[in-house]
Amino acid sequence: MDRLTRKDLKKDKFALEVGHTVEFLEHHRKQFFRYGIAAVALALIVAGLFYYNRRQHTARQEALRAAMDAMDAPIGPSPAPGILTFLTQDDKRVAVNKALTDLASRHSRSSEGALAQYYLGTAAMSQGRQEEAAKRLSETANSGSPEPASLAKLALAELYASQGKAGDAEKLLRSLVDRPSLMVPKEEATIALARAIAPSKPEEARKLLDPLRAAPGAAGRAAISAYGELFTSK
Repeated sequence: MDRLTRKDLKKDKFALEVGHTVEFLEHHRKQFFRYGIAAVALALIVAGLFYYNRRQHTARQEALRAAMDAMDAPIGPSPAPGILTFLTQDDKRVAVNKALTDLASRHSRSSEGALAQYYLGTAAMSQGRQEEAAKRLSETANSGSPEPASLAKLALAELYASQGKAGDAEKLLRSLVDRPSLMVPKEEATIALARAIAPSKPEEARKLLDPLRAAPGAAGRAAISAYGELFTSK
């Protein structure tokens, strides 16, 4: 033993480590088996959730599409089988409200549900139900879904302005100018802000609209129209 070479020592050390490993595995075989099953179960759960979420997303998209189809459907007899129509405006309003309410209640935390809540809010606003409109639009604005939230803030600012809450309207519109979205681009939010503050801050409103009047396309036309309504005619 005193004359063991470095190679022999390495072999003995390796054998010792292997022995320890085998002994460890023997003592913990049940735990490894249990953890292995747990890992497989976790993988199955993750896969199941992924599949479920995909199905849920598809279901939400289909529900939103059905609601949009109802909103776009004409009044009168159907010209052909499979084409959705309503006999009266009241029938259409009831069907649209039901479709949107179901979507908003069942999928309240999704972007589709937030968009349904937005449509319900704007419908309530157009029908004079201001308290309901403010509640639904506020929920959408705070939903965490950026695009529906931006639309809701724009509509809510309009509602606040009509109620004489100029400060609340201005605050919402400035937030949209600072953080525009695809559905409410910076130009649209800026024009809305100029309209809202023109009575109390006309000079700032002019400064907001002046550069936009030279912009090409719809934004420029909207800025020119707003400028004419707010200042030229006075």
